[in-house]
Amino acid sequence: MTSKFKLITSNSVERFEERLADFLALLEPDDIIADIEFSTVGLTSSIEYSVLIHYTRTEKWA
Repeated sequence: MTSKFKLITSNSVERFEERLADFLALLEPDDIIADIEFSTVGLTSSIEYSVLIHYTRTEKWA
């Protein structure tokens, strides 16, 4: 098994959701999401949305 991390950020909530959905669609059915950390930061004229996903890519049995 291989642990990996993916950071997704955007200051548009629609774009953030799109990027997150695109990433989740790329995961294999046997991949395991170990942890998700979500954060928002208020900027001068917008909000930045961030998510850090820790996932494990499992290896298929021969």
